[in-house]
Amino acid sequence: MNAVIRTVLRHEARHLRSNRGVLFFGAGMLVVSEMVLRLTGSGSRALITMLNLVLLLVPLITITFGVISWHASREFNELLLAQPVRRHALFAALYLGLVVPLAAAFAVGVLAPLVIHREITRALLPLLAATVGSGVALTFVFGGLALLIGVRVDDRLRGVAIAIALWLLLTVAYDGVVLLVATTFSDYPLEQPMLGLTLLNPVDLARTLIVMQSDNAALMGYTGAVMHRFLGSAVGSMLALTGLSAWILLPAWAGRRAFARRDF
Repeated sequence: MNAVIRTVLRHEARHLRSNRGVLFFGAGMLVVSEMVLRLTGSGSRALITMLNLVLLLVPLITITFGVISWHASREFNELLLAQPVRRHALFAALYLGLVVPLAAAFAVGVLAPLVIHREITRALLPLLAATVGSGVALTFVFGGLALLIGVRVDDRLRGVAIAIALWLLLTVAYDGVVLLVATTFSDYPLEQPMLGLTLLNPVDLARTLIVMQSDNAALMGYTGAVMHRFLGSAVGSMLALTGLSAWILLPAWAGRRAFARRDF
């Protein structure tokens, strides 16, 4: 492993022990998963009940923690930049140091109660893989967005405000905007535009991947229901997975490009 990446990951590990934000996040997910599992009585019902928690909480924690962590480590990053290191390697280390602990905390928090209570069965595996995989993917997506905001915005409070506004847009407002467009232009063929709008939102893509593994289509939201209706579960899942992969790559690429061009 590159020496720069090892140095940054060690620094991020020490930073994690000092602020304990990721540990509290993982512990919170563990407690909530345990409570939901006890209340619902089965692994499948617990995962479906936690759907909105995954789609709302994981992006919010990731993007706000990422922006705050970037500004907290700014002096350390500038010190590293004074050394003969490649900026691309440094950005990769910062990105992995942010998203890997958060993704691991989320996955452990969801999986541990299911393992302890022996709820993981062959029938549950597709839904479990979709839930954990989508949560991890959203961590990578919003981690990339957090670093992009951190690189482009110098003021911490302004960066956090932009991060929360972006989270509100993608998790709360977007589906309403799509529904408004659909009702306004209901006399026109909207299948392809609706699918295009779905691909523009990683949260809707994650919701589609999760709910397509269950029978509860009412939880898909309008854009997810459009994808299921016009593409079918298998093709829709493949398209959603491809779109989510693109969402992982593009913010990270944009953040790395901005980091490489920035004059610190």
